[in-house]
Amino acid sequence: MDRDEGLTAVDNIVTQFNTYEDFLDSQITTVDLYYLEDEGLARQLVELGYRGTGEVVKREDFEARKAALEIARLAERTQKKTLTSAGKDLQDNFLKALAVREEDNRNGKVSEEVGFKSLGFFFKFRWLVMFSDEIEFCSMHQQTVIFIRDRNSHGQEISGYIDYAHRLKIEDFEVYFSGKRRLLPKPTDMSFYNWDSHIAVWNSTPNYQVIADNPEGLLFKYKRDRKILNVDPKVSPGDNSTRTPIQTELYIQAVIFDHISRRKT
Repeated sequence: MDRDEGLTAVDNIVTQFNTYEDFLDSQITTVDLYYLEDEGLARQLVELGYRGTGEVVKREDFEARKAALEIARLAERTQKKTLTSAGKDLQDNFLKALAVREEDNRNGKVSEEVGFKSLGFFFKFRWLVMFSDEIEFCSMHQQTVIFIRDRNSHGQEISGYIDYAHRLKIEDFEVYFSGKRRLLPKPTDMSFYNWDSHIAVWNSTPNYQVIADNPEGLLFKYKRDRKILNVDPKVSPGDNSTRTPIQTELYIQAVIFDHISRRKT
């Protein structure tokens, strides 16, 4: 049996039965009970693979897959309730880019990984990869930094870097995704600069530490994995980070930086 078939088989069993004991009971025949005269012993024989009429699934695989499916179900339900971009007819590339990243930045996780020893693979909500030799639970976290340069309501040119995940927590993005207002940098964001008044402000956030005294330019340190995000367009943005310029009609310039960190849970 290959990995895809193993995943399908376990999924079918996990969704069909509420508990592992219910699954074991489904494999026991009346003939088994007649000769064994002990339901507990019959269950043990099925679990060990000596008896049964169907697929052999270990208890740890059943329970791990059950937990993974429950996490996926709750995440999907939460997403439907909280994503302010959901159902919006977005036309501009900038708003589309924010919508694609909203779930990951709002919930803090790109995916959950669950490794199954006997089946020999990692299950992820979005992909499969081989794993080593034991069951592990890991999470991958994505954080997005948004750079915007444009003019404010007074006609002054401003620019700044925005911690997308932080702004999602403290602000209602409905007005932005609906087109009622434009997302612009504020003096309370990671960085803010007014090109007319020459006012410059830097603020660390719950996710990033601002390094403003670097002689080569502004840097941001992601607090979760302590990796450095370099926003200089002439150099690499750093480990596990990407820089994506956005072609948009809403701003003079817009760039999105994505950083992903991985941690065992």
